[in-house]
Formats: sequence, structure tokens, C-alpha cells
Amino acid sequence: MSTILETSELPAVFDGVKLAAVAAVLYVIVRCLNLKSPTAPPELIYQDSALARFLLKSCPLLTKEYIPPLIWGKSGHIQTALYGKMGRVRSPHPNGHRKYLTMPDGATATFDLFEPRSEHCTGEDVTMVICPGIANHSEKQYIRTFVDYAQKNGYRCAVLNHLGALPNIELTSPRMFTYGCTWEFGAMVNYIKKTYPQTQLIVVGFSLGGNIVCKYLGESQANQERVLCCVSLCQGYSALRAQETFMQWDHCRRFYNFLMADNMKKIILSHRQVLFGDNNMKKPQSLSEADLGKLYTATSLMQIDDNVMRKFHGYSSLKEYYEEESCLHYLHRIHVPLLLVNAADDPLVHESLLSIPRALSEKKENVMHVLPLHGGHLGFFEGSVLFPEPLTWMDKLVVQYANAICQWEKTKPHCSDAEQAVSGQE
Repeated sequence: MSTILETSELPAVFDGVKLAAVAAVLYVIVRCLNLKSPTAPPELIYQDSALARFLLKSCPLLTKEYIPPLIWGKSGHIQTALYGKMGRVRSPHPNGHRKYLTMPDGATATFDLFEPRSEHCTGEDVTMVICPGIANHSEKQYIRTFVDYAQKNGYRCAVLNHLGALPNIELTSPRMFTYGCTWEFGAMVNYIKKTYPQTQLIVVGFSLGGNIVCKYLGESQANQERVLCCVSLCQGYSALRAQETFMQWDHCRRFYNFLMADNMKKIILSHRQVLFGDNNMKKPQSLSEADLGKLYTATSLMQIDDNVMRKFHGYSSLKEYYEEESCLHYLHRIHVPLLLVNAADDPLVHESLLSIPRALSEKKENVMHVLPLHGGHLGFFEGSVLFPEPLTWMDKLVVQYANAICQWEKTKPHCSDAEQAVSGQE
């Protein structure tokens, strides 16, 4: 009798185990995909001013819910991974012309120029000068998608190709792009200003490019001439503060660090002969074969920066390199309207770094910090359930903000003196 009872109880036990396993899997899925996270409008940090009120009225995306794809869009890791792996879906192929500029040290800077495909909403000539993310260039899908959308909205676009990033362009000087070197971006901007004397500029920087454009504008008041506004997307503001967080395993930052370091190694090694060749008399004296050996074994961006990148500009230490090349000490010198966009779930930018744009936007009326709950690092995909749309929330926001600033500049002379006061000036 007892044997019969034990036998009849076994299926119930197995069913309980199955249910527990299914429940555990569902729990992991819900946690990993962050399905319980709500959707909400982005958090906005700004000072009340005529400009801020105009932007809130003219940019619906600032006050509207950002709704990512239902199944995976609330995971910052998946948003980041999709951006990193495929950039965008159904990316267009805008036609542009490549320009070459010779730098004083013999380096050859390149950028791609794309003409507008319609008239701008204000009827003005406006050019977006764009700086991509780390080791990126105009051929990346997320850049192509954004440029195509900007062209359709009447913007000329100039996109910097980071020095050494294009696989088919050889270095002509023993130097690559670095975290905060503004030389090539400045040369591109000067070319645009000289070639199109009537154009006004919208400055846009993605990730590392955000650091470069903000540093460039803050380096000199002259750099802000004819600039209508600046938009920085998903940057970390201070490499010195970020380096410690990049070695931590929470939110898999150490893993992302390894992947980016591996990509940087491949790019540097593709220019090995120019950067490390013995016959190159121009190479930095502090750059040696020993550094090449350390490059092979590097597993983090910090190791690469310390052994190779900082030496392109003669920095004596990694600390000095990160301090001098970060935009942190230049942000307060920017007086044009400045939009700083980050995502709360960006796995690359630690939440402690977000105190920098928050503090700045609380002090300066020309600055607005936009912080949606979701979006990851340069993801910000939109879509109903599973498949993302070609255009992202980020693409639309930048163009919408740029349109609003252009409208503001055009209507400002007709407003009262009180409404004209944009007190970004210190």
C-alpha cells in the first residue's frame, strides 16, 4: 500500500519541480529584461528661462513618454548590444563627398560632407557638424541613419572620421584620435565656416564625440561663433572619474571595457608600421616596442591609454591625460544652448557621473539635461513589441531640438527684451 502511495506522489513532485523551474526562468527573464520598469517622460533638469519654456513648448519629445520596444527595450544591455552590433535597422546610404585636410603635424584629417535634401523649416542655411563615438566614422549605420534624417529636415551634415578609424585610410603621421583631441574637429568646423560663410552651425557629439565637441566649444569663445547650439549624447564627462567605474563588474562594465579595448587594439595594430615602425623618425620618443608588447596583453582601455594613447600628445601620466582631455573643466565656458542627453540605464556611464550634467544644468540657464529611464548607450530604439523602427528616439530628439533652436534664433529679435534674455553668459 505504501509503495502505491509513493508512486502516485512522484508525478506531483516532478510537476512541482517543473513549475518551480518555469517560475525561476520567468523571474530571470523579467529581471534581465527589466519588464517591470515603467515608461515615463525623461527627467529634465534645467533652470526656468524664456529659452527653456520655448523648448518645452516646441519639443514634444522632451515631455512625452519614451516607449521602447515592449519585450527587450527596457534592458539597457540589449539596447547597447543592438547599437554596438548592428547600429540601426534598415539603415539608409546617404550620398556624401569625402574631404581631406592636412594637419600641421602631417596627419590627414578626413570628413564626409552631405548636402541637405530639402529646405530647412526656417529657410536658413544650417549645417550640423557631427563627431561620432569612439573609433567611429561616417560609414557607421547609426551615423548614416541620423545623417539621412537630418538631410531630409534641411540640414547640411559634416561628419568627422576619427583619425585612424577608417580601414581604407592610412595614417600619414604617427598619431591617432584620442579621447579629447579637438584638432581634427576644429579643422572640419573651420573648413565649413570658410566654405559656407552664411551657414550657422549645430554641433552634435555621440559618446566620446560628445566629450570632444564640448571641450572644443569650451576651449575658446571664438569656437562658439556662428554656433546655434550643441547636443551631447551619452558621454561620461570625466574620464578620470569614469576609469574606476570601468573596472567594476556591476552592470558588466568590465566586460564592455574588455570588448572596447579589443576593438581599439585591432585599430592600433592595423597602423602598427606607422605608429611603431623603426624607420619612422617622427614617432613620439616615448613610444617604443615595449609599448607594443604591452598593447598585445592589454585587457582594458586604461591600459591602452596609459601605454599608447597618452603618448601621442606627450602626457606624463594617465591621470594628466584624462584630466586634460576631459570636457569637465570646459563645460562652464559654453554659452550657447547646450543639450546633454544620457540614459539612466546606460551600462557604460556610471550613475555617479550624471551628477556632472545635473549640477551644470542647475546653475546655467543655457543648459538642459535630459535623462530618460531607458535607452542604454546610444540605443534609444523605438518599436511596438519586438522589432525596432529604423529611426530612434535619439535621432528625432536631436533634430527636433535643433529645429526649435533655429526657430528661437529667428523669432528672438521680435520678442520683448525680457523674452530675449538667454542667460547662458556668465
